[in-house]
Amino acid sequence: MASFRKRSGKWQARIIRDGYPDQTKTFDSKAAAEKWARALESEIDKGQFVDVSEAQRTTLGDVIARYLVEVTPSMKGVTEDSIRLKAIMRKPIARWSMANLSAARIAAYRDERLKEVSGGTVIRELAYISAIINHARREWGINVTNPVQMVRKPQSPQSRSRVLTDDEVSKLLTALEPTGRRSHWTKPAVQLALATAMRRSELLSMRWEHIDLQNRTAFLSDTKNGESRTVPLSTATVQVLAELPRHISGVVIPVKFFTLDAAFKRARKRAGLDDVRFHDLRRTAITRMAEKLPNVIELAAVSGHKSLMVLKRYYRPTAAELAQKLG
Repeated sequence: MASFRKRSGKWQARIIRDGYPDQTKTFDSKAAAEKWARALESEIDKGQFVDVSEAQRTTLGDVIARYLVEVTPSMKGVTEDSIRLKAIMRKPIARWSMANLSAARIAAYRDERLKEVSGGTVIRELAYISAIINHARREWGINVTNPVQMVRKPQSPQSRSRVLTDDEVSKLLTALEPTGRRSHWTKPAVQLALATAMRRSELLSMRWEHIDLQNRTAFLSDTKNGESRTVPLSTATVQVLAELPRHISGVVIPVKFFTLDAAFKRARKRAGLDDVRFHDLRRTAITRMAEKLPNVIELAAVSGHKSLMVLKRYYRPTAAELAQKLG
């Protein structure tokens, strides 16, 4: 049964039912309080009641902050994910309560972000928000629908296909020469990326104890797809590794992710290659390897791809080359 009392000129309605959390809400008039109480009691009687009090007290920013503490540390991309999520927390949308986080507000956030960043970035941010809301619903008792699922996503950008030419590789390596205050780790990191097709995270996780220069192999215990693999090393790779100093940490390239990223961006600017990204080195390496390893299974063993359909993009024979094979 609902009870009502007047406090400071407002009417407070309170509903207490066994097996349900207490529900309290304040209104300007007693009639409004009674209307709310009747509707809520009707939902309880029909078994349709959903407690949204926690969702009303909790903002999207609060949920993201908890996610950063409890979930993100166990994820592979913890550093990048943390930076992106903290950036979302600074946006106005993070101040909305979970109960009031509507599809219209998510759509407005999408439209504002599209004025600032690419469609691909917005798609990733919406995916972050959606995943966090789903986790809050499953694990933290935030009883809300997921408004992101009702919002139209921006058009996915075309997959990137940038491959460096031999001349561009030469310019980049020249710009990476460790002169002055430049790090002497950036150039070998780029050389290894071009020679092994490893992802940046894989390069930075390599340890000397897992490298066998005699048999020309490197064991990667933790990769993007969650599976370990042993990478064959070319003679060029072995030469780069043999010339590297051994750091006391045992890590082959002992620099942080964002330190390498910043140094690479400065080098590409000096080389006049502003459109080049670090991941383009992996694409360039795989494209070159595809010429030496026409068997897509062998290429996948080197690159670590699970999907052979993805690897097909790296095989780009010309019509003239195919004609020669046909005889």
